Amino acid sequence: MTDVDDAVAVAQIARERRRGGAVVPLQRRPRRGRGGRRKRAAAVVIGAGVIVTVATLMGLGAFGMVAVAALIVALTLLVLFAPATPVPTPERIVKSELKAVPAQAARWLDARRAALPAPAHEVLHQLDVRLDTLGVQVATLDEDSPMAAELRRLVGEQLPSFVADYTRVPPAMRNSPRNGMTPDQQLVEGLGVIERELAEISARLAQGDLDALETKRRYLQVKYEEGAPPAG
Repeated sequence: MTDVDDAVAVAQIARERRRGGAVVPLQRRPRRGRGGRRKRAAAVVIGAGVIVTVATLMGLGAFGMVAVAALIVALTLLVLFAPATPVPTPERIVKSELKAVPAQAARWLDARRAALPAPAHEVLHQLDVRLDTLGVQVATLDEDSPMAAELRRLVGEQLPSFVADYTRVPPAMRNSPRNGMTPDQQLVEGLGVIERELAEISARLAQGDLDALETKRRYLQVKYEEGAPPAG
């Protein structure tokens, strides 16, 4: 699935929300670097199982089983050595269509996860959740709105720049206190600031939906409760 597919899926979810239809949670594609090899291996096993099952049902002879073995080998090579989707650069994130920005930022951050210390992993998870939520919320946001520019700047400029500053610190110095904090602690605190800012953007985007919900609730109350004729 490509970043365009992500954007289309998000747009479809937003459209269903406006129509009042059932919304299926967005299933973002698996990201390379977190279980990617295991998922490729699982795909090979499943594909081979399907091939063997079909061959067994068809009752192929010896020649057919040789062909099946060759097909399994070809499937294995295709899956294991297929080129990975390039991780988006910060420059690409900033210039991308707004609907794709959260998913691209999540992929960029996930690719940096292994280079960041264990204490940062909890806040990385929180950032991931925020970006998933924003992926749905920004589907109908104006590309040229101040909030869109703020989101692009935060995840396409400030987040990458901050992480890059940390990774340039020599590993031997990352646990050495400076001005009362180690670089590891500064990283965790800075990522927390970004996560809270994303939460604030999400809350502001949700305000319109919350207002609409309250308006409709009040309408229903007035129409069907306060305006109902007395019983009896």
